[in-house]
Amino acid sequence: MPLFATDESGTYRLTGELTIFYAAMLKDELVALLGTAKAPLSLDLSGVEDIDTSGVQLLLMFKREAARRGASVSYSGHSPAVLAVLELLDLAGTLGDPVLIPNAVR
Repeated sequence: MPLFATDESGTYRLTGELTIFYAAMLKDELVALLGTAKAPLSLDLSGVEDIDTSGVQLLLMFKREAARRGASVSYSGHSPAVLAVLELLDLAGTLGDPVLIPNAVR
């Protein structure tokens, strides 16, 4: 589960699988970002090909940890895999980010 900085504005892009196999490894990387972020962080989820409940827990933990530190995290570009899991678990509102559904997915 690679995490790439897309620019210097605090936007990062996740690609690949956000599953139990990668969530623990990615957790440390995301928490480290909170320690160095100078601006609100944004995670682009458009490259997430698969996500399970461990991945969802990671997204929820990252938001909660950011809030605890007085930082801000938003998610954007929800991939079809992310949208399906958020809808299945009825968590789109819990993450608090606008979820845009591309025309091709409807």
